[in-house]
Amino acid sequence: MANTTSAKKATRKIMRRTAVNKARRSRMRGFVCNVEEAITAGDKSAALAALRAAEPEIMRAAQKGVVAKNNASRKVSRLTQRIAKLA
Repeated sequence: MANTTSAKKATRKIMRRTAVNKARRSRMRGFVCNVEEAITAGDKSAALAALRAAEPEIMRAAQKGVVAKNNASRKVSRLTQRIAKLA
């Protein structure tokens, strides 16, 4: 348990940041899930539309430090490849 006032404040800040990051990560995962559902259904146009909505969310999460930049790029790349295979 934190003893000093600065450590107590740091704990409060960490809790607030954790809540924000969890919300961002959850939002990103929701958008990715929408893309994956469209891919599973085999609907290429819906999958493309979902990807257009998901890509900015994924990159925003990377920009904010929720996920690593390469991780975000890899997610987008793999989703794009899966959509391209639908034909």
